[in-house]
Amino acid sequence: MTIVVDGLPAGAAVTMRASQTDPTGTPWGAVETFTAGADGTVVPERPMRLITSMTPDADAPIATPDVLTLVAEVDAAPVAVVHVERLRVPDGLHRSDLGDGSVGVCYEPAGDATGLPGVLLLGGSEGGLHDTDAALLARHGFVVVALAYFGAAGLPPALVDVPLEYLARAVDRLAAHPRVDPSRVVVAGGSKGGEAALLVGAHFPAVRGVVSVVGSGVVTQGADFTLGSFLDIVSTPVAGWTLGGEPVPYLPHVVADEVRDAVAEGAPATLRAVFRPALELPTREAATIPVERINGPVLLLSTEDDQGYGPEFHEIAAARLAAHGRPHENVVYPGAGHLIAAPPYSPTTVSVLPGPGVLFDNGGTPEATAFAREDAWRRLREFVAGI
Repeated sequence: MTIVVDGLPAGAAVTMRASQTDPTGTPWGAVETFTAGADGTVVPERPMRLITSMTPDADAPIATPDVLTLVAEVDAAPVAVVHVERLRVPDGLHRSDLGDGSVGVCYEPAGDATGLPGVLLLGGSEGGLHDTDAALLARHGFVVVALAYFGAAGLPPALVDVPLEYLARAVDRLAAHPRVDPSRVVVAGGSKGGEAALLVGAHFPAVRGVVSVVGSGVVTQGADFTLGSFLDIVSTPVAGWTLGGEPVPYLPHVVADEVRDAVAEGAPATLRAVFRPALELPTREAATIPVERINGPVLLLSTEDDQGYGPEFHEIAAARLAAHGRPHENVVYPGAGHLIAAPPYSPTTVSVLPGPGVLFDNGGTPEATAFAREDAWRRLREFVAGI
């Protein structure tokens, strides 16, 4: 997006306001001040910052969700107003449901071009279906399947004993798609979905590339959300995945007193506090994913201040790939937090979000997280295009 405001007095102080109402009806807003050049023009160098820097704003105008309003003011008087509709599902895509017992959707670009890359897109421990993320990715010329594996209608409510074969079936469907080149099938996931992507790639050779965003090279325990409270969920060891009907070995959480104290005090909790100490357990070796078996390149995207897995969980995978001479790239974004798996250009100012009876601190500064989200999206697209 480019923003240009012209016809202004030379050297004028220009206040630019951005506002948007999200799908829940919450208004967001941001304000920045610029100085008009000698030619009476303002062209923000980082126009998307007006979106990523938005915060919940009760004074922002309530509008139709996904309509961005930009207002330029001089001396508190509006001199330009524009409304932009932001499409979560771009025009020109074909959408179809997976069916056959799979809960998911497939998006493909317009036209009849064949030999396209296919992408299986997996969300994390929030569950559900990342429908619109798949649509935005498909707009770049890929056939994309968004697959839910728990927490959606027709699926269990808990991340417990999910068969990896269920995910692999979606890979096979992509490989058999008439517009997809079967040698160009990628599995991409964020957080727990990144762990799943590495697992599926390691066990099913139809996968020709893997992207794990803030994921893990070690299998961590599942999550039985029917237990209700955060402490009950993280303190109850359950297998998240099965393979051939057997539980995949996993690293159980370590719930230290400091975690229990934080919850008791109502302070924001971090998943990293229960993940990180577990790396010292003797079960780590059995739970480490054999990523060297992946039949193609691997892209690992981590963040320095991730309060979910943390970059050390990708470092385990990177070291294993390097030791076996397997193609990979391991990127760590300085200062960014956990919330970088979604497409870019939405607010990154709120990093503490509600969880099951607790608040989760996801870490990162707004600026660093916004940059990482944009760069991760670019790298994902380039990786898929280059398969």
